[in-house]
Amino acid sequence: MRNRNLEAQFTLFPIDTEPEVPPDDAASDGVALVSFRELVPEINDTGYLTHAIYAYPAKFIPQIVRYAIKTYTKEADWIVDPFAGSGTVGVEAYLCKRNAVLLDLNLLLNHIMPLKVYRGKEILSEASLYKLLADMRESNEQFTPAWSNVTYWYAPEILEVLSQYWGFINRTDVGIYAAIIKSALLKVSKRFSYTEDRTPKLARSKRKLNAIEALLKENWREQLDEMVQSLSLKTLRDLNDFVVYTQQDHAEHLGQVEFRGGVDSSDVAVPRVCDALITSPPYLQAQEYIRSTKMDLFWLGHTEEEVQALSRLEIPYRKADRVIQTETLDKVREILTRDDLRKRLDSYFCHTVNALENSMNQLKPNAAACIFVGNPRIDGITVEIWRILVEYFTERGWTFEKVHEDRIKTRKLFGARKNKNPDGMKSEFLLILRKNAIDQTTAPQCGPLLQDAEVPLPAPKKSPDSDAS
Repeated sequence: MRNRNLEAQFTLFPIDTEPEVPPDDAASDGVALVSFRELVPEINDTGYLTHAIYAYPAKFIPQIVRYAIKTYTKEADWIVDPFAGSGTVGVEAYLCKRNAVLLDLNLLLNHIMPLKVYRGKEILSEASLYKLLADMRESNEQFTPAWSNVTYWYAPEILEVLSQYWGFINRTDVGIYAAIIKSALLKVSKRFSYTEDRTPKLARSKRKLNAIEALLKENWREQLDEMVQSLSLKTLRDLNDFVVYTQQDHAEHLGQVEFRGGVDSSDVAVPRVCDALITSPPYLQAQEYIRSTKMDLFWLGHTEEEVQALSRLEIPYRKADRVIQTETLDKVREILTRDDLRKRLDSYFCHTVNALENSMNQLKPNAAACIFVGNPRIDGITVEIWRILVEYFTERGWTFEKVHEDRIKTRKLFGARKNKNPDGMKSEFLLILRKNAIDQTTAPQCGPLLQDAEVPLPAPKKSPDSDAS
């Protein structure tokens, strides 16, 4: 069966790593040049503690989140993230004795967070984990995902074993050991499928078909079991490290993390007034996170109807309900010659701004909105997302405080696909906006876009070096 969705997908996700040395350490165009890895030296591994338990595309690295938390919040503050993704903001908030409200369109958030922010106080037993794994291997339970194309993605004998393991674990009483094994099974279910497991993208490849065919001639069942066990054991040990860190070193205050996956951040009610927003919206040309994780969602018991309904709300497939206008965005829109790209641009800024505005309206006066974005290219034209957001929100009474540029020293890009911009983005930007004490709804809706900004806005770059389409 041919996958009809592949031609319509235009997500940019990484696989290959290429080092890059910045030409100098000087600031560019007045933007403050920083290295968040150097500013937050206490984090020397982006996957420390529970951050690496789940694979997720385009993860928010914890150093950026930690910097924003330490700089713009204090202990016991509430932070909102309307594009929560894999929950990095929630984990860092919890570790820094803050509280967090996480919202995301992807239902996977509801499965990720109970494990990544584990609230248990006792060290977990490896013997108990091994016992549950042994019971799983002997089980006769069966579970087949409610996915019409499931047989397209698996060899029959592998699908039978995975269905047995998932049948047992989905019917086991909910507990931490079952959750640990589920997290391992998600990775194994992808690795032993026909999808190209070196990218988050769900796409069947000739390389993977040949790899599975060769694997079936070997002791594949033993390799599958070993992978489930090793991943489960690693997660258990990561959780034990998390328990030690939170209970012994920070037991005097454990924050709260509230999360809701499967919701549209544009209109879902943020349940409380918050002290800061820290978020990283989806990339302009890389928003298909549900399509990239739908194999996981099906194994976790979600239906095709649920996944399809949420997929239709992802930015590439959703029409704009209003046109966002700023000086910079209007110029980009005028230059574009393709109507489909204009529609994609309008869709992106409409729904991104809607979600940001919905959460930012729930911030206290003088609260900071910390928004981490790239400057991608669309049809060869650089789109300075941070500048467009500054123009939009300062027109509505927010104060532009600063923007940090973080040069990307390692890039991950597709090696085989036809990429018009093979160099990728060379920088990403942390934009800081400050909510004024006045009611934002009464802020001027017209007039000079930047007249209220305390800090002059740097001039647009004439020779863009950002690239991600």
